[in-house]
Amino acid sequence: MSTASSDTATDPAVPDGPTEASRRLRRPTLPDGVRPYLAPLLLYGVTKLVGLTVFVGLLDAADEYQKKNPRFGGGAHWWDVLATWDGWWYLQVAEKGYDPGPLVPLEPGGLFTVQQNSVAFFPLYPGLIRGVSEITGLGLYGSAMAVSVLASFVAAAGVYAVISTLAGARAGTIAAGLWALVPGAGVEWAVYSESVFVAIAAWCCYCVMKRHWVAAGLLAFLAGLNRPTSAALIGAVGLAAIVTLARPQSRREHGVAGPVYAMIAAPLGLLTYVTWVGLAAGDLTAYFTLQREGWAHYFDFGAYTLDVLGNTAIGRHDYLFAFSVPDLLAVQLVLALPFLIALMLRRKPPLVLVAYTLASVVAVLGTQQMFGNTGRYLLPVFPLLLAPAAAMSRLKWPSLTVFFATAAVASGWYAHFVIFELGIP
Repeated sequence: MSTASSDTATDPAVPDGPTEASRRLRRPTLPDGVRPYLAPLLLYGVTKLVGLTVFVGLLDAADEYQKKNPRFGGGAHWWDVLATWDGWWYLQVAEKGYDPGPLVPLEPGGLFTVQQNSVAFFPLYPGLIRGVSEITGLGLYGSAMAVSVLASFVAAAGVYAVISTLAGARAGTIAAGLWALVPGAGVEWAVYSESVFVAIAAWCCYCVMKRHWVAAGLLAFLAGLNRPTSAALIGAVGLAAIVTLARPQSRREHGVAGPVYAMIAAPLGLLTYVTWVGLAAGDLTAYFTLQREGWAHYFDFGAYTLDVLGNTAIGRHDYLFAFSVPDLLAVQLVLALPFLIALMLRRKPPLVLVAYTLASVVAVLGTQQMFGNTGRYLLPVFPLLLAPAAAMSRLKWPSLTVFFATAAVASGWYAHFVIFELGIP
Protein backbone atom coordinates (compact mmCIF):
# COMPACT_ATOMS: atom_id res chain seq x y z
CA MET A 1 0.00 0.00 0.00
CA SER A 2 2.76 2.42 0.81
CA THR A 3 4.45 1.58 -2.52
CA ALA A 4 1.26 2.33 -4.50
CA SER A 5 0.76 5.59 -2.68
CA SER A 6 4.34 6.57 -3.35
CA ASP A 7 4.05 5.72 -7.04
CA THR A 8 0.90 7.80 -7.38
CA ALA A 9 2.41 10.76 -5.60
CA THR A 10 5.51 10.78 -7.81
CA ASP A 11 3.81 9.89 -11.10
CA PRO A 12 4.40 12.86 -13.47
CA ALA A 13 1.09 12.14 -15.16
CA VAL A 14 -0.75 13.15 -12.01
CA PRO A 15 -0.63 16.95 -11.51
CA ASP A 16 0.25 18.09 -8.02
CA GLY A 17 -1.34 21.52 -8.38
CA PRO A 18 -2.95 23.95 -10.85
CA THR A 19 -1.14 24.19 -14.18
CA GLU A 20 0.09 27.49 -15.61
CA ALA A 21 -2.72 27.39 -18.19
CA SER A 22 -5.39 26.87 -15.52
CA ARG A 23 -3.96 29.73 -13.49
CA ARG A 24 -4.20 31.99 -16.51
CA LEU A 25 -7.83 30.96 -17.16
CA ARG A 26 -8.92 31.27 -13.54
CA ARG A 27 -11.39 34.10 -13.08
CA PRO A 28 -10.27 36.97 -10.88
CA THR A 29 -11.95 37.02 -7.50
CA LEU A 30 -12.92 40.02 -5.45
CA PRO A 31 -11.22 40.56 -2.10
CA ASP A 32 -13.23 39.20 0.80
CA GLY A 33 -13.64 42.71 2.19
CA VAL A 34 -15.36 43.91 -0.99
CA ARG A 35 -17.91 41.14 -1.47
CA PRO A 36 -20.35 42.23 1.27
CA TYR A 37 -20.79 45.58 -0.47
CA LEU A 38 -21.92 44.17 -3.82
CA ALA A 39 -25.56 43.60 -2.84
CA PRO A 40 -26.16 46.99 -1.19
CA LEU A 41 -24.43 48.87 -4.01
CA LEU A 42 -26.38 46.96 -6.64
CA LEU A 43 -29.66 47.67 -4.86
CA TYR A 44 -28.71 51.33 -4.49
CA GLY A 45 -27.66 51.73 -8.12
CA VAL A 46 -30.69 50.01 -9.64
CA THR A 47 -33.07 51.97 -7.40
CA LYS A 48 -31.44 55.26 -8.36
CA LEU A 49 -31.57 54.41 -12.07
CA VAL A 50 -35.28 53.67 -11.88
CA GLY A 51 -35.97 56.94 -10.08
CA LEU A 52 -33.87 58.93 -12.53
CA THR A 53 -35.65 57.32 -15.49
CA VAL A 54 -39.04 58.28 -14.07
CA PHE A 55 -37.75 61.80 -13.46
CA VAL A 56 -36.72 62.13 -17.11
CA GLY A 57 -40.15 60.90 -18.21
CA LEU A 58 -41.89 63.45 -16.00
CA LEU A 59 -39.70 66.26 -17.34
CA ASP A 60 -40.69 65.36 -20.87
CA ALA A 61 -44.36 65.04 -19.92
CA ALA A 62 -44.41 68.44 -18.23
CA ASP A 63 -42.54 70.01 -21.17
CA GLU A 64 -41.52 73.04 -19.11
CA TYR A 65 -37.82 72.79 -18.36
CA GLN A 66 -36.67 74.02 -21.79
CA LYS A 67 -38.65 77.22 -21.23
CA LYS A 68 -37.01 77.98 -17.89
CA ASN A 69 -33.85 79.91 -17.14
CA PRO A 70 -30.82 77.53 -17.29
CA ARG A 71 -29.84 78.75 -13.81
CA PHE A 72 -33.25 78.06 -12.30
CA GLY A 73 -34.47 74.57 -13.17
CA GLY A 74 -34.17 74.81 -16.94
CA GLY A 75 -31.84 73.91 -19.78
CA ALA A 76 -31.64 72.63 -23.35
CA HIS A 77 -31.52 68.97 -22.22
CA TRP A 78 -32.99 67.09 -19.29
CA TRP A 79 -29.57 66.54 -17.75
CA ASP A 80 -29.00 70.29 -17.64
CA VAL A 81 -31.68 70.50 -14.94
CA LEU A 82 -29.36 68.56 -12.61
CA ALA A 83 -26.85 71.41 -12.72
CA THR A 84 -29.24 74.26 -11.90
CA TRP A 85 -29.88 76.22 -8.70
CA ASP A 86 -26.97 75.47 -6.31
CA GLY A 87 -25.36 73.43 -9.06
CA TRP A 88 -24.81 76.60 -11.08
CA TRP A 89 -22.89 78.13 -8.19
CA TYR A 90 -20.71 75.06 -7.72
CA LEU A 91 -19.78 75.06 -11.40
CA GLN A 92 -18.96 78.77 -11.20
CA VAL A 93 -16.58 78.12 -8.31
CA ALA A 94 -15.03 75.16 -10.13
CA GLU A 95 -14.46 77.27 -13.23
CA LYS A 96 -13.51 80.68 -11.83
CA GLY A 97 -12.65 80.12 -8.19
CA TYR A 98 -13.74 82.59 -5.54
CA ASP A 99 -13.83 86.36 -5.68
CA PRO A 100 -13.69 87.18 -1.97
CA GLY A 101 -14.00 90.68 -0.68
CA PRO A 102 -16.29 92.93 1.33
CA LEU A 103 -19.98 92.10 1.11
CA VAL A 104 -21.82 94.29 -1.38
CA PRO A 105 -24.95 95.95 0.09
CA LEU A 106 -28.19 96.09 -1.91
CA GLU A 107 -30.97 98.63 -1.94
CA PRO A 108 -32.87 98.55 1.37
CA GLY A 109 -36.41 97.28 1.57
CA GLY A 110 -35.99 93.93 -0.19
CA LEU A 111 -35.72 90.41 1.15
CA PHE A 112 -31.97 90.34 0.58
CA THR A 113 -29.78 93.18 1.83
CA VAL A 114 -26.39 91.99 0.53
CA GLN A 115 -25.40 90.62 -2.85
CA GLN A 116 -25.10 86.85 -3.13
CA ASN A 117 -21.52 85.63 -3.41
CA SER A 118 -19.98 82.27 -4.31
CA VAL A 119 -18.06 82.12 -1.02
CA ALA A 120 -21.30 80.85 0.52
CA PHE A 121 -20.46 77.50 -1.14
CA PHE A 122 -17.71 75.51 0.52
CA PRO A 123 -14.64 74.52 -1.52
CA LEU A 124 -14.23 70.73 -1.30
CA TYR A 125 -16.87 69.72 -3.86
CA PRO A 126 -16.01 72.35 -6.52
CA GLY A 127 -12.33 71.59 -5.90
CA LEU A 128 -12.96 67.92 -6.67
CA ILE A 129 -14.88 68.93 -9.80
CA ARG A 130 -11.97 71.03 -11.03
CA GLY A 131 -9.43 68.33 -10.21
CA VAL A 132 -11.34 65.57 -11.99
CA SER A 133 -11.90 67.83 -14.99
CA GLU A 134 -8.18 68.60 -15.25
CA ILE A 135 -7.21 64.94 -14.99
CA THR A 136 -9.89 63.32 -17.17
CA GLY A 137 -10.88 66.04 -19.64
CA LEU A 138 -14.55 65.34 -18.95
CA GLY A 139 -15.36 69.01 -18.60
CA LEU A 140 -16.82 70.64 -15.54
CA TYR A 141 -20.35 69.28 -15.86
CA GLY A 142 -19.25 65.73 -16.63
CA SER A 143 -16.73 65.85 -13.80
CA ALA A 144 -19.33 67.19 -11.37
CA MET A 145 -21.71 64.35 -12.18
CA ALA A 146 -18.90 61.80 -11.97
CA VAL A 147 -17.90 63.06 -8.52
CA SER A 148 -21.49 63.06 -7.27
CA VAL A 149 -22.37 59.60 -8.61
CA LEU A 150 -19.14 57.99 -7.41
CA ALA A 151 -19.47 59.68 -4.02
CA SER A 152 -23.07 58.46 -3.76
CA PHE A 153 -21.89 54.86 -4.03
CA VAL A 154 -19.20 55.52 -1.42
CA ALA A 155 -21.93 57.01 0.77
CA ALA A 156 -24.23 54.01 0.23
CA ALA A 157 -21.34 51.73 1.19
CA GLY A 158 -20.81 53.80 4.33
CA VAL A 159 -24.50 53.59 5.24
CA TYR A 160 -24.28 49.83 4.78
CA ALA A 161 -21.13 49.62 6.92
CA VAL A 162 -22.71 51.50 9.83
CA ILE A 163 -26.14 49.86 9.77
CA SER A 164 -24.83 46.33 9.16
CA THR A 165 -22.54 46.71 12.16
CA LEU A 166 -25.56 47.48 14.34
CA ALA A 167 -28.33 45.38 12.81
CA GLY A 168 -26.78 42.84 10.43
CA ALA A 169 -25.86 42.66 6.75
CA ARG A 170 -29.44 42.31 5.53
CA ALA A 171 -30.52 45.47 7.34
CA GLY A 172 -27.42 47.26 6.01
CA THR A 173 -28.31 46.32 2.44
CA ILE A 174 -31.87 47.56 2.91
CA ALA A 175 -30.60 50.81 4.44
CA ALA A 176 -28.43 51.45 1.39
CA GLY A 177 -31.50 50.96 -0.79
CA LEU A 178 -33.61 53.21 1.42
CA TRP A 179 -31.03 56.00 1.14
CA ALA A 180 -31.73 56.03 -2.60
CA LEU A 181 -35.44 56.56 -1.90
CA VAL A 182 -35.63 59.13 0.87
CA PRO A 183 -37.11 62.58 0.16
CA GLY A 184 -34.40 64.79 -1.29
CA ALA A 185 -32.49 61.85 -2.77
CA GLY A 186 -32.71 63.46 -6.21
CA VAL A 187 -29.64 65.58 -5.42
CA GLU A 188 -27.50 62.48 -4.91
CA TRP A 189 -26.99 62.27 -8.68
CA ALA A 190 -26.88 66.00 -9.39
CA VAL A 191 -24.37 68.85 -9.17
CA TYR A 192 -24.84 69.10 -5.40
CA SER A 193 -22.45 68.41 -2.53
CA GLU A 194 -24.71 66.11 -0.50
CA SER A 195 -23.29 62.83 -1.81
CA VAL A 196 -19.74 63.88 -0.97
CA PHE A 197 -20.83 64.99 2.48
CA VAL A 198 -22.74 61.81 3.30
CA ALA A 199 -19.85 59.69 2.05
CA ILE A 200 -17.56 61.51 4.48
CA ALA A 201 -20.08 61.55 7.35
CA ALA A 202 -21.01 57.87 7.15
CA TRP A 203 -17.43 56.65 7.08
CA CYS A 204 -16.46 59.15 9.78
CA CYS A 205 -19.13 57.75 12.09
CA TYR A 206 -18.01 54.23 11.23
CA CYS A 207 -14.42 55.11 12.11
CA VAL A 208 -15.54 56.49 15.47
CA MET A 209 -17.53 53.31 16.11
CA LYS A 210 -14.42 51.26 15.38
CA ARG A 211 -12.19 53.69 17.34
CA HIS A 212 -10.12 54.64 14.30
CA TRP A 213 -9.63 58.12 15.71
CA VAL A 214 -7.05 59.45 13.25
CA ALA A 215 -9.23 58.56 10.26
CA ALA A 216 -12.30 60.01 12.00
CA GLY A 217 -10.52 63.29 12.67
CA LEU A 218 -9.32 63.58 9.07
CA LEU A 219 -12.79 62.83 7.68
CA ALA A 220 -14.43 65.37 10.00
CA PHE A 221 -11.81 67.89 8.85
CA LEU A 222 -12.76 67.23 5.21
CA ALA A 223 -16.46 67.50 6.06
CA GLY A 224 -15.78 70.98 7.40
CA LEU A 225 -14.50 71.97 3.96
CA ASN A 226 -17.64 70.69 2.28
CA ARG A 227 -20.71 72.03 4.09
CA PRO A 228 -21.47 74.30 7.06
CA THR A 229 -23.78 71.57 8.43
CA SER A 230 -20.60 69.64 9.16
CA ALA A 231 -20.80 71.32 12.58
CA ALA A 232 -23.14 68.52 13.69
CA LEU A 233 -20.67 65.83 12.64
CA ILE A 234 -17.72 67.70 14.16
CA GLY A 235 -19.58 68.07 17.44
CA ALA A 236 -20.52 64.38 17.46
CA VAL A 237 -16.91 63.30 16.90
CA GLY A 238 -15.72 65.65 19.63
CA LEU A 239 -18.34 64.43 22.10
CA ALA A 240 -17.51 60.78 21.42
CA ALA A 241 -13.82 61.55 21.96
CA ILE A 242 -14.50 63.37 25.23
CA VAL A 243 -16.58 60.49 26.58
CA THR A 244 -13.85 58.04 25.57
CA LEU A 245 -11.27 60.10 27.45
CA ALA A 246 -13.52 60.51 30.48
CA ARG A 247 -13.91 56.76 31.04
CA PRO A 248 -10.80 55.17 32.58
CA GLN A 249 -11.42 51.78 30.96
CA SER A 250 -11.84 53.15 27.42
CA ARG A 251 -8.94 55.52 27.98
CA ARG A 252 -6.68 52.61 28.88
CA GLU A 253 -8.00 50.53 25.96
CA HIS A 254 -7.84 53.17 23.23
CA GLY A 255 -5.23 55.54 24.57
CA VAL A 256 -5.31 59.31 24.76
CA ALA A 257 -3.54 60.46 21.60
CA GLY A 258 -6.19 59.27 19.11
CA PRO A 259 -9.24 60.89 20.70
CA VAL A 260 -7.30 64.10 21.37
CA TYR A 261 -6.13 64.22 17.77
CA ALA A 262 -9.72 63.73 16.51
CA MET A 263 -10.98 66.52 18.78
CA ILE A 264 -8.34 68.94 17.48
CA ALA A 265 -8.44 68.01 13.79
CA ALA A 266 -12.22 67.74 13.39
CA PRO A 267 -13.17 71.45 13.50
CA LEU A 268 -10.15 72.82 11.63
CA GLY A 269 -11.62 72.58 8.13
CA LEU A 270 -14.80 74.46 9.02
CA LEU A 271 -13.01 77.06 11.11
CA THR A 272 -10.35 77.64 8.46
CA TYR A 273 -12.82 78.31 5.66
CA VAL A 274 -15.17 80.51 7.68
CA THR A 275 -12.19 82.48 9.00
CA TRP A 276 -10.77 82.90 5.49
CA VAL A 277 -14.09 84.30 4.25
CA GLY A 278 -14.19 86.67 7.22
CA LEU A 279 -10.64 87.91 6.70
CA ALA A 280 -11.22 88.41 2.96
CA ALA A 281 -14.40 90.39 3.67
CA GLY A 282 -12.91 92.39 6.50
CA ASP A 283 -15.47 91.00 8.97
CA LEU A 284 -15.01 87.69 10.77
CA THR A 285 -18.78 87.14 10.80
CA ALA A 286 -19.08 87.75 7.04
CA TYR A 287 -20.02 84.17 6.19
CA PHE A 288 -22.96 84.21 8.59
CA THR A 289 -24.00 87.68 7.45
CA LEU A 290 -23.97 86.48 3.85
CA GLN A 291 -26.14 83.47 4.70
CA ARG A 292 -28.60 85.63 6.62
CA GLU A 293 -28.82 88.69 4.38
CA GLY A 294 -27.92 87.16 1.01
CA TRP A 295 -29.92 83.91 1.24
CA ALA A 296 -32.25 84.57 4.21
CA HIS A 297 -30.88 81.46 5.94
CA TYR A 298 -30.21 81.73 9.65
CA PHE A 299 -30.92 79.95 12.93
CA ASP A 300 -34.17 81.23 14.42
CA PHE A 301 -34.81 78.54 17.07
CA GLY A 302 -37.60 76.99 14.98
CA ALA A 303 -39.81 80.06 14.50
CA TYR A 304 -39.96 79.62 10.72
CA THR A 305 -40.70 75.90 10.97
CA LEU A 306 -43.60 76.57 13.36
CA ASP A 307 -44.89 79.28 11.02
CA VAL A 308 -44.95 76.86 8.09
CA LEU A 309 -46.59 74.11 10.11
CA GLY A 310 -49.25 76.48 11.39
CA ASN A 311 -50.03 77.88 7.93
CA THR A 312 -50.12 74.46 6.32
CA ALA A 313 -52.47 73.12 8.99
CA ILE A 314 -55.12 75.67 8.03
CA GLY A 315 -54.47 75.50 4.30
CA ARG A 316 -52.62 78.80 3.91
CA HIS A 317 -49.27 79.69 2.37
CA ASP A 318 -48.71 83.04 4.03
CA TYR A 319 -45.02 82.52 4.77
CA LEU A 320 -41.61 83.00 3.18
CA PHE A 321 -40.47 80.58 0.43
CA ALA A 322 -43.89 78.95 0.05
CA PHE A 323 -44.08 76.03 -2.42
CA SER A 324 -47.25 74.05 -1.87
CA VAL A 325 -46.30 70.52 -3.01
CA PRO A 326 -42.74 70.37 -1.62
CA ASP A 327 -43.91 71.99 1.61
CA LEU A 328 -46.70 69.47 2.12
CA LEU A 329 -44.26 66.59 1.68
CA ALA A 330 -41.85 68.30 4.08
CA VAL A 331 -44.59 68.68 6.70
CA GLN A 332 -45.24 64.94 6.58
CA LEU A 333 -41.53 64.27 7.00
CA VAL A 334 -41.27 66.63 9.98
CA LEU A 335 -44.25 64.94 11.64
CA ALA A 336 -42.54 61.56 11.16
CA LEU A 337 -39.27 62.70 12.75
CA PRO A 338 -40.19 62.17 16.42
CA PHE A 339 -41.29 58.63 15.62
CA LEU A 340 -38.13 57.87 13.62
CA ILE A 341 -35.91 59.33 16.34
CA ALA A 342 -37.67 57.34 19.07
CA LEU A 343 -37.27 54.11 17.10
CA MET A 344 -33.61 54.86 16.51
CA LEU A 345 -32.96 55.57 20.20
CA ARG A 346 -34.80 52.38 21.15
CA ARG A 347 -32.06 50.39 19.42
CA LYS A 348 -29.40 52.15 21.55
CA PRO A 349 -26.99 53.16 18.78
CA PRO A 350 -23.49 54.47 19.58
CA LEU A 351 -23.19 57.97 21.00
CA VAL A 352 -21.66 59.40 17.81
CA LEU A 353 -24.78 58.45 15.82
CA VAL A 354 -27.17 59.81 18.44
CA ALA A 355 -25.31 63.12 18.76
CA TYR A 356 -24.93 63.52 15.00
CA THR A 357 -28.59 62.79 14.35
CA LEU A 358 -30.04 65.01 17.06
CA ALA A 359 -27.73 67.93 16.27
CA SER A 360 -28.54 67.68 12.56
CA VAL A 361 -32.30 67.60 13.16
CA VAL A 362 -32.14 70.57 15.53
CA ALA A 363 -30.10 72.53 12.99
CA VAL A 364 -32.57 71.78 10.17
CA LEU A 365 -35.76 72.49 12.09
CA GLY A 366 -34.28 75.48 13.91
CA THR A 367 -33.14 77.30 10.77
CA GLN A 368 -35.06 79.55 8.42
CA GLN A 369 -34.45 78.17 4.94
CA MET A 370 -36.43 76.64 2.09
CA PHE A 371 -38.91 74.51 4.04
CA GLY A 372 -39.71 72.43 0.98
CA ASN A 373 -36.07 71.31 1.01
CA THR A 374 -36.35 69.72 4.45
CA GLY A 375 -35.94 66.29 2.85
CA ARG A 376 -32.72 67.39 1.20
CA TYR A 377 -31.42 68.99 4.40
CA LEU A 378 -32.13 65.76 6.28
CA LEU A 379 -30.53 63.59 3.61
CA PRO A 380 -27.27 63.30 5.62
CA VAL A 381 -29.12 62.01 8.70
CA PHE A 382 -28.73 58.38 7.63
CA PRO A 383 -28.89 56.92 11.19
CA LEU A 384 -32.66 57.45 11.03
CA LEU A 385 -32.69 54.51 8.59
CA LEU A 386 -31.53 52.12 11.32
CA ALA A 387 -34.92 51.16 12.75
CA PRO A 388 -36.84 50.94 9.42
CA ALA A 389 -34.04 48.87 7.85
CA ALA A 390 -33.88 46.54 10.86
CA ALA A 391 -37.67 46.05 10.78
CA MET A 392 -37.74 45.48 7.02
CA SER A 393 -34.90 42.95 7.25
CA ARG A 394 -37.46 40.45 8.58
CA LEU A 395 -39.36 40.57 5.29
CA LYS A 396 -38.79 38.05 2.50
CA TRP A 397 -37.09 39.25 -0.66
CA PRO A 398 -40.27 38.99 -2.82
CA SER A 399 -41.95 41.50 -0.52
CA LEU A 400 -38.86 43.70 -0.47
CA THR A 401 -38.68 43.58 -4.26
CA VAL A 402 -42.24 44.85 -4.56
CA PHE A 403 -41.52 47.62 -2.07
CA PHE A 404 -38.31 48.83 -3.70
CA ALA A 405 -39.75 48.63 -7.21
CA THR A 406 -42.80 50.68 -6.23
CA ALA A 407 -40.86 53.16 -4.14
CA ALA A 408 -38.20 53.61 -6.82
CA VAL A 409 -40.85 54.61 -9.34
CA ALA A 410 -42.48 56.98 -6.84
CA SER A 411 -39.11 58.53 -5.95
CA GLY A 412 -38.77 59.79 -9.50
CA TRP A 413 -41.59 62.17 -8.58
CA TYR A 414 -41.26 63.06 -4.88
CA ALA A 415 -37.46 62.86 -4.61
CA HIS A 416 -36.55 64.25 -8.04
CA PHE A 417 -39.24 66.11 -9.96
CA VAL A 418 -40.81 67.81 -6.96
CA ILE A 419 -37.62 69.40 -5.68
CA PHE A 420 -36.16 70.40 -9.05
CA GLU A 421 -39.30 71.52 -10.88
CA LEU A 422 -42.01 72.22 -8.29
CA GLY A 423 -39.70 73.81 -5.75
CA ILE A 424 -36.15 75.07 -5.36
CA PRO A 425 -33.60 72.45 -4.25
